[in-house]
Parts: sequence; C-alpha cells; structure tokens
Amino acid sequence: MDLSIVISLLNEEESLPELYEWIVNVCKTNKLSYEIIMIDDGSKDRSWEIIEKLSENDEQVKGIKFVKNYGKSAAIFEGFAAAKGDVIITMDADLQDNPEEIPELYHMIMKENNDLVSGWKKKRYDPFLSKNLPSKFFNFTARKVSGLKLHDFNCGLKAYKNNVVKSIEVYGEMHRYIPILVKQAGFTKITEKVVKHQERKYGKSKFGMERFINGFLDLLSITFITRFAKRPMHFFGTIGSFSFFIGFLILIYLSIAKLFWAQYAMTERPLFFLGLLAIIFGAQLFLTGLLADLVSRSSKDRNKYQVDKKLNLEN
Repeated sequence: MDLSIVISLLNEEESLPELYEWIVNVCKTNKLSYEIIMIDDGSKDRSWEIIEKLSENDEQVKGIKFVKNYGKSAAIFEGFAAAKGDVIITMDADLQDNPEEIPELYHMIMKENNDLVSGWKKKRYDPFLSKNLPSKFFNFTARKVSGLKLHDFNCGLKAYKNNVVKSIEVYGEMHRYIPILVKQAGFTKITEKVVKHQERKYGKSKFGMERFINGFLDLLSITFITRFAKRPMHFFGTIGSFSFFIGFLILIYLSIAKLFWAQYAMTERPLFFLGLLAIIFGAQLFLTGLLADLVSRSSKDRNKYQVDKKLNLEN
C-alpha cells in the first residue's frame, strides 16, 4: 500500500464528507493506493456516524473511536500504530490542510528518500495575535532547542516513512514537536515543504488559550526527555554533585576558621547554613537522579487509551 492518511478529529461532521471526497479524488488521479484512518477523539456531534457511513461504502476508510477526548497526540499515536502504508501522511480534518499536497509529499519521501517532510504554512489565514504570533515564538524556541531548521513544527500536514512512525512515541502534547522526536530516534533526513494553508470552512478551532502553556511545558519536557531520558543521573547527579561540593568547601572553610579564630561561632554565621543547605540539596538531587534512573529502566507503556469502536481494522 502506498499511503496511510491519518486524520485526527473532534466535532468535524460538516467537513468529513468533503475531505474524504477530496482525498480519494487526489489519490485515484495520481494512481496511489491508500487507506484513510480517521480517529474520533471523543466527538459529541455526528462525526462517528459519518465515519461509519464512509467505511460502509469504502473499505479503505478505517475508524477508531475514543471513549472520551484524549487529545491530538493520543489520536496520532493510535493512527500510527494502525497505519500500514509505505508513507504515512497526517492532516487535520478541518479542511485547512490541502489534500492536493499529498502526491508531492509522497514523492519527497519515496523518491528523495526523506524520513520526514514537515509542512510549512508560509502564508497563514489564522488570527495574528491568537495563533500566528505564539506559533512564531514556539517555532523559534523549538529551532534553537532542537537544532532543526524547520519553520513550522506544529503544522498538521506531515509525511513520514512507515518505519519512522513505528519508532517514536507521541503523548501529552508532543504532536507539536514530532520532528524533534524523530530526530532523537536517529532519523536525520528531515526537511520541509511549503504547503497551502486554507481558511477554516466549517466550525471553529478546538484549541483554546491553554495550548500556549501546554506547548511551552511540553517543549521543556521534550528537551529534558530527549537528552536525559536514558541517563537522568547525568542531569541530576551533575547538579547535585556540584551543589554538594560547594557546600563541602564552605564547611571546610568555616571549620578552619573555627580552629584559627576561635572567637567566631561557626554555627551563628549565615554562611554555615548556606553550606549546610547546599550539601542537603546536592544529596537530594543525587538521590533524585538515582531514583529516576531506576524508574526509567522499569517504566511501562504510557500510551493506553480506551477505544470504544474500530472500523475495518484488526482488533
């Protein structure tokens, strides 16, 4: 199979039929075999009913229905797990991602041998203050942290090799930083393609202001995890050892001062408490690193979600 198109959605009943027809027309015109995997992330409208009807008429439409809303990362994770195509393409269900980009994305993976092609919405139709400006800030920060020269980390339209999506774990709000996860998994052929961004045709955005805070926290999290997940002692142990050493030097100095200048009461000096605090803090960080090391070696799969129904997929 050439393509697996993974679509995460929440309350998109109006756009689904049009999106389906558009994708099928593009794939058939370009003679690409495909499957369309739609993940309903706890919709309250008729989205699942529409997916059921589409799957009855076309067995290449496959559906996953969550019991409740888990978030976009959970939907993408389940879609990646089910995908069987040589190339996996993710896109949003709101018609802001243009299916006409699919053939070129497929070509960039299969013919140019890229591991990941990330869409770049160079011209956006979103509000500047509520979406464009925060997006520019996060993309700038992500570039500095990851070293990846991508303009739009959060674009929903991306293409991957099959083995790439099977090698990464997407959770929390990490869908924003999948290129960083891919790089840390050892895949280095990461590039981008300018894609056409379209105005939302139906409904309204499902992401509120909390995505700014969540996105920033997840950027900090992914920075730590990608660098120290397998060796947390290197992070906590280094800081803890430095703190312990500083506290030890302070107490040595005060001890010598006590021996040569007996009139000084060592325990009455603020420096004594600073040294004592540094030693305690260092020891606690060292133990934190040790415990984190033990946890990282015995942690279980974090991605377990309650799936209500599946369509045209093996259970």
